[in-house]
Amino acid sequence: MDTGTHVVMGVAIGGLATLDPVVSSNPAMTQAVMIGSIIGSQAPDFDTILKFKNNSTYLRNHRGITHSIPAWFIWPTAITILLGMTMPDINFIHLWLWTFFAVFLHVFVDIFNAYGTKALAPIKDKWIALGIINIFDPFIFLTHIAGIILWRFGADPGWTFLYMYIFLIGYYFWRIHEQRKVYKELKGLHPDSTHIFISPTFKWSSWHVVVRTKEKMYVAKVKNKKVNYFETYPFEPIPDDPIINSARKDENLSAFLSFSPAYRWEVTLEKHGYTVKFIDLRYRSKGHYPFIAIVRLDSDQNILSSYTGWIYNNETLQRKLEVFPQSG
Repeated sequence: MDTGTHVVMGVAIGGLATLDPVVSSNPAMTQAVMIGSIIGSQAPDFDTILKFKNNSTYLRNHRGITHSIPAWFIWPTAITILLGMTMPDINFIHLWLWTFFAVFLHVFVDIFNAYGTKALAPIKDKWIALGIINIFDPFIFLTHIAGIILWRFGADPGWTFLYMYIFLIGYYFWRIHEQRKVYKELKGLHPDSTHIFISPTFKWSSWHVVVRTKEKMYVAKVKNKKVNYFETYPFEPIPDDPIINSARKDENLSAFLSFSPAYRWEVTLEKHGYTVKFIDLRYRSKGHYPFIAIVRLDSDQNILSSYTGWIYNNETLQRKLEVFPQSG
């Protein structure tokens, strides 16, 4: 989920914690748990700092180790120790448990969007991305805001947020049901499909989809139960080609391939030598595929520059390639 949603979730967990007598009976504990819940709800995304290094490092690691099973326990332990050093008269066990819940809930809700996390690492070192909830879901965000407003005007926070989360559990089940209907529809249209990638959008009734068969890839949108096809590409596995093999040594392209399960590639001959471009088909927007990896090589197949990330026009791409030589 987005940062704003994780913030309001932290506040909601702090309010929910007042159902715990150990928390509600001690003002210091109430304050500590609220702080711990807010920090814990943000902690797994502290790896965003990797953006300051380069895109390839960020892409490889964001929602990776900081969302893994060991991190579920490391984050609340670190936060509890820090708060325990600065706030007297608190119950460490109950503070740790509520902070753990905030961290765990952050990781859990993140697996429902199309980006996903490595939530089961190191047991299962794969991205888990269910593609059910958009990265920002206004319904979830506004439901939390409504709960906070009710609290502000006198409602009991514990029971308010408990009922809210029961309601949101029902919402998640409904979204799972809707996505399954989209999957069944596409499977019926393409019984020979080997993979069907479904990504939620800002609108409940609209889904981005990529259907892959042994021969073709179909890029489409399902809106109001109707399938609208945009492009069809031949499915071509990455060949054992000298130019592409040289490009795959680049960190940016390697990071892209570790993340993207649905892409097409192309090699073009240019004045400087060759350009190898990979395009993620899952994020089509206004006829454009903004998430790409591109590597420029000279005529001897030496890497000149590269970039991976979100690009919406050629001018921006050229600037990125100039700023990020080799593996930026």
